[in-house]
Amino acid sequence: MIRLEEPRKFRMLVHQANQVASEIFRPNSRKYDRAEHDYPKELDMLSALMDGMNDGGDRGAGTAGLARAAADSDGIVNGANMSTVLGLIELCWGDVGLALSLPRQGLGNAAIAAVANDEQKKALRGCWAGMAITEPGCGSDSAAIRTTAVRDGDEFVINGEKIFVTAGQRCDHVVVWASLDPKKGRAAIKSFVVSKDNPGMKVLRLEHKLGIRSSDTATIVFENCRVPRSALLGSEEIDTKQGFGGVMQTFDNTRPVVAAMAIGVARAALERTRELLEQAGLSPADYAADRWRMPAAVATFHELEAEWEAARLLTLRAAWMADNGQPNSLQASMSKAKAGRMATQVTLKCAELGGALGYSEDELLEKWARDSKILDIFEGTQQIQLLIVARRLLGKSSAELK
Repeated sequence: MIRLEEPRKFRMLVHQANQVASEIFRPNSRKYDRAEHDYPKELDMLSALMDGMNDGGDRGAGTAGLARAAADSDGIVNGANMSTVLGLIELCWGDVGLALSLPRQGLGNAAIAAVANDEQKKALRGCWAGMAITEPGCGSDSAAIRTTAVRDGDEFVINGEKIFVTAGQRCDHVVVWASLDPKKGRAAIKSFVVSKDNPGMKVLRLEHKLGIRSSDTATIVFENCRVPRSALLGSEEIDTKQGFGGVMQTFDNTRPVVAAMAIGVARAALERTRELLEQAGLSPADYAADRWRMPAAVATFHELEAEWEAARLLTLRAAWMADNGQPNSLQASMSKAKAGRMATQVTLKCAELGGALGYSEDELLEKWARDSKILDIFEGTQQIQLLIVARRLLGKSSAELK
């Protein structure tokens, strides 16, 4: 069974992540929310620490299940998936946008670790990779991708436009999803690693966003962008049964990571709301004393705490399964769906419970409410996660249940 307590070997990591969050992220949270698109220089000193959080050197955030960690004495594995989840909960307690701005910790790095061969991993070691999936006409349905990669001798020529690329301006490489043959459907979708100095790739613009403003989000265009065959992650073969599934496997490992982010920001809101309630003379501890005469604000607070705990346990389970080599597509989507919805619910309600303070810039409650919304959207929306859960529970394919 999964151990619900924090693994002993990760306690120092969690402590260090909390120190970073409390001493660097939280003090600069409002600063970079206001200074959108400015690079957070304070993060440069953290690169070495965050590289160590990956429990190895060649495994990006959320990808440990693809490179098994050593088992504990009783055969239970707690590897990089669990360490990344626990670390990100602490970091996002400090600030979600700054956590997303950390070099070499993006979804592109996870894709490289998930699909790349040993030679590619060695060549790309230490890179900072963004992930380019979404297109103007393609959102949650990744199979609708229209960006193409046409073979030309020993190169591929990529053409298309990608939007909402996290760290698209700051990263040095981009993992691009493109189709080798649009006529063959989703099985022809492959991922390519493209260096930012490639003349065929251009950052068109940076987006202005509701939340996570300290994290840059870019639109990137590819115009006759030539890359060597070695830039292709995985096999060039178009397998109608396995091709797209291999690419999508990345999400089984990174969705619990996004869930962890949601848990972190929701915890921040809950802790601050508890302090404000206590200052108003409404102690949540009153639940044990007299739950039948509990003030409405305290009752609401306890309901939010219960939702938070449920999301946390689902996320730990999904991460633990990945570390132990167990298929976790169902649990990964469950954790992402639950945690994304929970964070939105918790942060909005905490802003409401904070009264006038909850809507002012004197507190971070309003910022956490804005930051949390993206966690219910990217890596697959709430609706997509519920659809995946339904397919897994009912044993239906994507063609059978849309």
